[in-house]
Amino acid sequence: MNYLIATTVLWAFSFSLISEFLAGRVDSWFSAFFRVALAALVFIPVLVRHRVATKIALKMMAIGGCQLGLMYVFYFKSFELLTVPEVLLFTVLTPIYVTLIYDFLEGRFCPWYLLSAVLAVAGAVVIKMTPVNSQFIQGFLVVQGANLCFAIGQVAYKKLLEKEARELPQHTIFGWFYIGAVLVAGSVFALHALTLPMPIKLPTTISQWGILIYLGTIASGIGYFLWNKGATQVNAGALAVMNNALVPAGLLVNLTIWQHSVDVPRLLAGGALILASLWLNETWIKRKAEAAN
Repeated sequence: MNYLIATTVLWAFSFSLISEFLAGRVDSWFSAFFRVALAALVFIPVLVRHRVATKIALKMMAIGGCQLGLMYVFYFKSFELLTVPEVLLFTVLTPIYVTLIYDFLEGRFCPWYLLSAVLAVAGAVVIKMTPVNSQFIQGFLVVQGANLCFAIGQVAYKKLLEKEARELPQHTIFGWFYIGAVLVAGSVFALHALTLPMPIKLPTTISQWGILIYLGTIASGIGYFLWNKGATQVNAGALAVMNNALVPAGLLVNLTIWQHSVDVPRLLAGGALILASLWLNETWIKRKAEAAN
């Protein structure tokens, strides 16, 4: 759980940084590709030193291509259509996807994990149930694409570690995750660049380059490793709940650093619901799920 909490704090700043400095100013497809390319560079030295079975490497590449490569394509695009609060609002369905995908792969349906996910969604909705702009349908669909990719990837990684790579140190195989993401994001960016009738909007300031470097090396390069490692150490209910902890965390950053308006009573009430769902999962739902198995 500590890995998931640490990553939540780390990622809470990403939403605002992208919205304030990159969205609409730097090409979203370039941002996605550049970020995953930097993340891959972080783990290249580890890949060079450790050999990994081809089967495991290919599966890690597929997971990375989905969870990070495709997800970033949707994610960066969403900031051109929505505000930070709207992006955060539309991520609230991710816990549902996590629990349903995990149960599908297990060949079962566990209503207890779904209950904790529904409570986490309720908390997130309480926090940010605000009017949305006219592009909300397109923005909603784009964010759901990101949510599905993120959910599929983290559940697939959890299952891979549980079934096939339990004995392998996770840092020795995780570089392949980023290689897969680079292949997907790079292909999408190349296709975009070839078909775009105007020059690509590259970063033009030191701040923009610096933020992209931070997002690539720290938020992605370290963050996704910590998040996926944490995902292997908790049950599906806790993982689902933590997916929505980003909502209050991201809004707190918006409030304290960027001075954007946030409904504090809603933030406190929704945050309390999310924490309650986590407490319920750890103290009661976990035992019910284990007893059912």
